[in-house]
Amino acid sequence: MSRVRWLLGAPSRWWSRSLSIRVVTSSVTAALVVFAVTGWLLVTNSSRGILEAKTRQSVSEASAVLQSMQSSLRDTDLRTSTVNERLTELARDVASRGNVGNQYEVVISGPVSDITSAGLSVASVPESIRAAVRAGGQDLYTTPTLIQFNDGRDAKPGLIVAGALLASGSGRFPVYFVFGMEQEQQTLAVVQQSALIAAVVFVPLITGIMYIISLQALRPIRAAREASERIAAGNLDERMTISGTDDLAGLGRSMNHMADELGRKIQQLENLSLVQRQFVSDVSHELRTPLTTVRMAADVLHDTRDHFDPMTARATELLHRELDRFESLLTELLEISRFDAGAADLQVDEIDMVELVTTEVRAQDPLADSYGTKVVLEAPHDARLRADPRRVRRIISNLVSNAIEHGEGREVLVRVGASEDAVAVTVRDHGVGFSAAQAHQVFQRFWRADPSRQRTVGGSGLGLSIALEDAQLHGGWLNAWGRPGNGAQFRLTLPIAPGEPLSTSPLPAVPDDVGATWRRS
Repeated sequence: MSRVRWLLGAPSRWWSRSLSIRVVTSSVTAALVVFAVTGWLLVTNSSRGILEAKTRQSVSEASAVLQSMQSSLRDTDLRTSTVNERLTELARDVASRGNVGNQYEVVISGPVSDITSAGLSVASVPESIRAAVRAGGQDLYTTPTLIQFNDGRDAKPGLIVAGALLASGSGRFPVYFVFGMEQEQQTLAVVQQSALIAAVVFVPLITGIMYIISLQALRPIRAAREASERIAAGNLDERMTISGTDDLAGLGRSMNHMADELGRKIQQLENLSLVQRQFVSDVSHELRTPLTTVRMAADVLHDTRDHFDPMTARATELLHRELDRFESLLTELLEISRFDAGAADLQVDEIDMVELVTTEVRAQDPLADSYGTKVVLEAPHDARLRADPRRVRRIISNLVSNAIEHGEGREVLVRVGASEDAVAVTVRDHGVGFSAAQAHQVFQRFWRADPSRQRTVGGSGLGLSIALEDAQLHGGWLNAWGRPGNGAQFRLTLPIAPGEPLSTSPLPAVPDDVGATWRRS
C-alpha cells in the first residue's frame, strides 16, 4: 500500500521539485487549449459552411424542378387522366432526372397515398416537415434527415427540401426532394481527420520546443542555485560564469557580487570573532595571577574574621563570597573560550551515571537545606557509559543547583534512565518556570528569564551554555521544557559512547505529571 501511495504521489513530487516540468507542462497545456479551441472553431465553421452550401444548392435545384412540375401539372387535361395518375407520372419523371448523378430522391403526397422513388422509404420524411408544408404556402422548407430504403440499402444522411404542387380544383399536394449528403460527410470527415493528425504532430513538436526553450531559460537559474549551494557549503571562491548582457547575465553578476560581499563580511566577522576570543582568553589568563593574590589575602582575612568588629567581619564574608563567584565566572569564561576556539576535548572514561548523579545530588544538600528544598532521586541500579566524568559532573551540578534555586522551595525530582544506546538524566522542579518560547533562550549566554530576580548561586549566566556545549561535545542532547508557574524540566541524553548516533531518549522531555494540554503545547 505504501508503494502504491508513493507511486501515486510521484507526479505531485515532480511538479513541486522541477521548475522545467512546470514550465513545459503549463506551456503545452496552454498550447493544447488554444489548439483545441482553434480546431473546434475550424471544424464547426467548416461543417456550417458545407451544410449551408449544400442547402443553397439543394433549394435551387428543388425550386427549378418544382416549377417545372407545376407547369406540367397546370397543362394537364384532368378530363382525360386523374390527378393521382398525373402525379405518379411526374414522380417517375422527376425521380429519373434525380437518379442522373445520384442527386436526389422524390416523395409526393398524392390524393390516395405517397408516391416515392423506387426503393425509398416514406419514413425518410419527418412528420415535422410534413406538418409545416401542409400548414404553409408556396415557401420551400428544409430539414436534415436520415434517408432510409426498402430495398436493403444502408441508411445515409440527407437533406429534405419540401414544397407543394397546386392542382386546379383538386387541392394542394406536398412534394419532398431528398438530397443525399455523402460527399459533404466525406469532406467533413477529411477536415476532422486533418485536425486530428495536426494535433498528433503538434503535441510532441510543441513539447520539444518548449523543453528546449525552458532549458535555455532555466540552465542559468540552475547554475545560480548550484553556485549558491557551494557558497553556502563554505566555498566562498565559487563564482558564476557570465556571458551576454541579458537579464540572466545580470542575475549572474548579482550572484557574484553577493558572493564577494558575503565573503568580505564573513572574513570581517571571523577576524572580529578571533579578536574577541583572544581578548577573553588573554584577559581570563591575565586575571588569574591577581585573583590568586587577592584570594590568598581574602582567605587570611576570612579565617581571622572573628577578631574583627561586626562591620569588618561582614565585609570580609562578602568579599570571600564574591571572590568565589568571580573565580567561577573566570573559570567559565576560560571554558567558553576553549569551546569558541574549538580546543575543547574529551577525557573519556567508563562511568556509572547513577553513582555520579547520586554524588552530585548529595553535594547540593547544603544548598537544598538553605532553600528548604527536598531533592528526590529515582534511578536504576546502574547505568554505565563512556564519557568525560568532569564534564558530565559539571552538567548535573549545574542542572540540580538551578532547579533548587528556582524551585521556590518545592520538591526537585532527579531521574536516571538507560536504554541499549543511551543514558538520560532529567531534573524537574516546580518553581517559576519559563514560557515555551524561552525553551531555547535558556541556553544563550548571560540570558535570564527574570533579570530582576535576585541570584544567590553562581550568577554568571554561562552555566547552561557550557552544559549544552558539554552535551553536544559527547554527541548528546540537552533539552529544556518549562511553563510559567508550572516549573521546568531539563533532560540530558548521552550516547553509550561519545559520537554514537542517538535516535531516542530513555526519558521523556515533558514531565510525566503534566496534563495532556501542556503536552500538546
